[in-house]
Amino acid sequence: MKNRGLEGVCDCNAIHEEVVAAAAKSMPQEEILFDLAELFKVFGDTTRVKILCALFQNRMCVCDIAALLGMTKSAISHQLRVLKQSKLVRFKKEGKVVYYSLADDHVKNIFDQGIIHVSE
Repeated sequence: MKNRGLEGVCDCNAIHEEVVAAAAKSMPQEEILFDLAELFKVFGDTTRVKILCALFQNRMCVCDIAALLGMTKSAISHQLRVLKQSKLVRFKKEGKVVYYSLADDHVKNIFDQGIIHVSE
């Protein structure tokens, strides 16, 4: 009888010691993996992804982003706070206006790699 739905399930009990040892040696520290997982969670929200995409073009204030996305300033501010805490965006105050921009080029690189992956 064929195992239905179990394609890709290994039936062997052999442990490939060299492969396991190499993987263990290259595994980042637990704290780094935790931080990476937290970073990827930030990309798990469509509104935050849209905000990042908008900031690829130019720095923007909360009012600009709210108008672009058809959302309230309060909702945008909340999402910007999350992006700021994750060090994905930064802000600069000029008079009464606070402008948001990408924190660095890494943010665009992460985004671009994600686009390439989901487009394959």
